[in-house]
Order: sequence, then C-alpha cells, then structure tokens
Amino acid sequence: MKYLYEKDLRQMKYNILTSTRHDETVHAIAERLGMGEAKLRRTILRRFDMSLLENLESRWQMGQEHADNGDAVAEELGCELFTRFIPLLDTETMQTIYSETTAMTQEIPFEEAIARGRERIREAVLS
Repeated sequence: MKYLYEKDLRQMKYNILTSTRHDETVHAIAERLGMGEAKLRRTILRRFDMSLLENLESRWQMGQEHADNGDAVAEELGCELFTRFIPLLDTETMQTIYSETTAMTQEIPFEEAIARGRERIREAVLS
C-alpha cells in the first residue's frame, strides 16, 4: 500500500499550476523576473510543496501589496517578494544580490544596475 506522501505529486502540482488563476500568476511572476514561463513553472514544480503551490495566487497578491515598501532598490528587485511571499530565493542569496545592486547604483545608472540585479536573480532562480 502506498501512502500519499510516497506518491509522485508532479502531475497534481502541474494541474494546480496550469489552472487559470495560477497560470495568470505564473505569467505575472515570469514577466516581473524577465524569464520564460516554462522555466519558471519547472522551477516552481521542483521547489514548492503542495500548500505553497495552492496558495501561490494569494501570496503573490499579498506580496504585491506589502513587500519592500520604502526602498527603491529592494522594491525593484523584489527582495521580500521573492524570499518571503514567493520563496524562489533564499534570504542570503537575495541579500547578496541586493547589496551588490545597491553598490552598483552609485557607479552606473539606476536602471542598468536594476537590470543587472534582475539578471543575477534569474540565474539564482534557475540554478
């Protein structure tokens, strides 16, 4: 007899992730990160448990409203959004990217620094 926790839940996770609202959320996250939806979907399936996956849309909405208020660099990178609300990165990695991006804003234009920071985030999410 197999217990539920022994089963391969990839198909169930995929069904949740491709539902209408979840698909819209994945599209919005992928657009924000500047990456392909298929790659993001594969990463989410691999890293998130069922509970986190089922609440993806509400976590995204709450993160949009409450994450990274007050700090322009953190808000543009999504520091809290992608560590606390949608945990695609661990806090240490995001803190490193944030620190490097903040330092870059002193040397190069803000938009270019943010673009480089987002590139580092994409690399970290896909690794």
